[in-house]
Amino acid sequence: MAESSDANVVVNKNKRHRKDKPWDTDDIDQWKVDSFQPEDNKGGTFTEESSFATLFPKYREKYLREVWSAVTKALDTHGIACTLDLVHGSMSVRTTRKTYDPYIILKARDMVKLLARGVSVTQAQRILEDAVACDIIKIGSLVRNKERFVKRRQRIIGPDGSTLKAIELLTQCYVLVQGSTVSVMGPYKGLKEVRRIVLDCMKNIHPIYRIKELMIKRELAKDPKLATESWDRFLPQFRTRHLKTSEKTARKNAAVEAKREKLKDAGLDEEEIRKREKEGTKKKVYTPFPPAQTPRKVDIELETGEYFLKTREKEAREKAKKKQKQEDVTEQRRAERAEAFKAPVEDAAPTVEEKRKRKHRETESEERADNEGDKEKKKKKKKKVKMEMEDED
Repeated sequence: MAESSDANVVVNKNKRHRKDKPWDTDDIDQWKVDSFQPEDNKGGTFTEESSFATLFPKYREKYLREVWSAVTKALDTHGIACTLDLVHGSMSVRTTRKTYDPYIILKARDMVKLLARGVSVTQAQRILEDAVACDIIKIGSLVRNKERFVKRRQRIIGPDGSTLKAIELLTQCYVLVQGSTVSVMGPYKGLKEVRRIVLDCMKNIHPIYRIKELMIKRELAKDPKLATESWDRFLPQFRTRHLKTSEKTARKNAAVEAKREKLKDAGLDEEEIRKREKEGTKKKVYTPFPPAQTPRKVDIELETGEYFLKTREKEAREKAKKKQKQEDVTEQRRAERAEAFKAPVEDAAPTVEEKRKRKHRETESEERADNEGDKEKKKKKKKKVKMEMEDED
């Protein structure tokens, strides 16, 4: 019975002739890239010399001159020769007879590219490792408006570099934003994520959305049960939401109500508020006829008679107008300058007669005030005496 069940098992025709491989066990890492050693190069020295050159900006010249010995030392271990041309402002790398790795020349090319883009030599040396790759993302032509470009580029960095630090931690990459390019170093998977974040940011999608997505993915990767499942249900769906007509109307009504409340707070009556609303919503009278055509420059010249003037006469008239305008401006400026030299209006000193009258007026007002004060005192005294008399009775 057991033999018949084994015979009835359907084998996939693609896997019919496959045999077991006892040497291929689960503990072997299939994705591991072994480093290329001199003994792996069976062909010996290269028949042709390969070389690459790249230009660098003027401000990098001083730094490159200082660290060029370190660059030479790092490339010499792999049998690569390098030269720094300060006259033409270029760096070049080439293979030598000591070079054994055929791919290292491309790594050396990437290294000088990164040095030209502002990456430090300690970071650029990491590109020579097999597990590290680089990507230079050009962002200069993605946004036309310069102010908008600067704002969006700043979003990649974030406040105090917090956004850039989060991207580096989640993607295991080194990111440098310099001018109109973004230099990235790290594993291939991380490079892909960083490129996506940078390009989306320049398309006005904030990096925080992609960072949130990466954080969720990192947490989901820890669960072995979800290895074969789709993660779409866990990831956030960021879509541009268009408002419905009813929502638009609701917003409009809310704005009108808020405006009415402000007018009420200002102390306006209902009638005044309605009047203002009617004035604001006055519709234009519909006319089926188009508006009158605006006159052309030629039409205006025909009306004034300038059209029939000769070229010399036109030029003479233009010069006269210009001269008149200049004279008006100079006259105005002369008047403005003359105002600074005008004597200020001063009050005339009072005469002896005016002083005497003013003194007489002041003494009269003082005497009147003293008399009124004496009268009030006498009234109070009389009232007090009267009160005392009543108390005695």
